[in-house]
Amino acid sequence: MSPDITVSARNLRKRYGDLVAVDGVSFETRAGECFGFLGPNGAGKTSTMRMIGGSSPVGDGQLTVLGLPVAEHPRRVKAQLGVVPQEENLELDLTVRENLTVYGRYFNLPAAVLRERSERLVDFVQLRDKADVNVRFLSGGMKRRLLIAGAFINEPQVVILDEPTTGLDPQARHLVWEKLRQLKGQNRTLLLTTHYMDEAEQLCDRLVVMEKGKILAEGRPRDLIQSHVTRDVVELAGAREVREEIRARYAEKVAGHEMLEERLLLFTDDGEELLHVLTAERLAGIEFYARRATLEDVFLKLTGRSLSE
Repeated sequence: MSPDITVSARNLRKRYGDLVAVDGVSFETRAGECFGFLGPNGAGKTSTMRMIGGSSPVGDGQLTVLGLPVAEHPRRVKAQLGVVPQEENLELDLTVRENLTVYGRYFNLPAAVLRERSERLVDFVQLRDKADVNVRFLSGGMKRRLLIAGAFINEPQVVILDEPTTGLDPQARHLVWEKLRQLKGQNRTLLLTTHYMDEAEQLCDRLVVMEKGKILAEGRPRDLIQSHVTRDVVELAGAREVREEIRARYAEKVAGHEMLEERLLLFTDDGEELLHVLTAERLAGIEFYARRATLEDVFLKLTGRSLSE
């Protein structure tokens, strides 16, 4: 196995009674990349991440982290990982600095090493002026940054990020993104689960789209967009009967279309040209615009638009 491969899964499976949560998943991650796991609820993302993190026994197949078979060495694997959980697990009555000390003691770090790393991480996540403030008084964005700092107290090479920006406002999300980009630049591997498609496009070098325990697609975000949808999407809103008429008229002139409750989507490689044609028709009661296709278009095409519980 190549020395830069940090996580390797081969035909990985996980079953809970009659439920097959992970069904023959294979992938590899490399040092210095952010690798994403996308999928609706119940797709198998969490089960896969829990096996990687050693918090759930490996089912069938092969899974190695930093060259260690996880099934044989779960404790050793956990000691070399960092985890940013979706749910906050901070000690609210302790300060920022004290929380980092608690994290470091889990790894039996010498006091001098722990002090140095804690101070460095406080600066890295821009919490210096909050270092001696009880965590309960921090904003949501500050708490997420502290969780990120805690995940790096043992200087892991592989870090699991479970929806790291859930609930944050746009400014806080972008600050977290910037910190994660800096960490990736230190040749670390970031494993990211997120429901934000723009977040996946911003951070992930490669990703997989999962559903019902299987991988539906894998690749770089831009490559997946090019492979599964067109460059542009023209969206039309207005009376359904008019949209139906347009759909019938243009079905064979575009690469694909989708009729939604309130909109019609036309997929094309030349959105400007299609806009010009539609404008010339002087359509009454219809609003339309063109945009670039996104990872969300890929995700919805592969997994569908119905809710998964």
